[in-house]
Amino acid sequence: MTTTTPPTTLDGERADLLAELAAARSALTATVRGLGDEQAGQRPTASALCLGGLIKHVAAIEEGWLRFVLEGPSALRYDLPDGVTWADLAAGTAREIPQWAIDNQNNFQMLPGETLAGILQRYEQVAARSAEIITAVPDLSAAHPLPEAPWNEPGAAHSVRRVLMHVIAETAQHAGHADIIRESLDGQKSS
Repeated sequence: MTTTTPPTTLDGERADLLAELAAARSALTATVRGLGDEQAGQRPTASALCLGGLIKHVAAIEEGWLRFVLEGPSALRYDLPDGVTWADLAAGTAREIPQWAIDNQNNFQMLPGETLAGILQRYEQVAARSAEIITAVPDLSAAHPLPEAPWNEPGAAHSVRRVLMHVIAETAQHAGHADIIRESLDGQKSS
């Protein structure tokens, strides 16, 4: 994957954050070097994770959080169908699963017709859009309230800076998972 290089006109903090995100992305995408679609979709560990799915998930997370930077909490909505509670959802007894939960589950796997090349291309597009947003946002301290969800503290807000740190941490964490999966697939190490 070609990472987007931040313009040299960025202030140091933005350049540093974007460089760290690019490094984490590179560590993640390095895990699929030399693999085909079938291998990228395999689950060689006790986990349900696959390499293609991890990249899809991280791309979706980054895209969602960067939309949050622009649009606020409406970009990360976790609406429940009528009559369904968070407890129902957590217990697996919900009579209807919300589309956002289905999408999230699908992002952890390679679906029929998906290719590793297509997943990597989409991730490159997400990376380029993220760099555009971070370059253009006037203030890294600008914040939005988090949407209502059980995992968000009521009344909490995230700044652009905190969003970027979260995306970097999420990407780096999943790059570590991907290293384990790759080594389980064929003994290769990504670094």
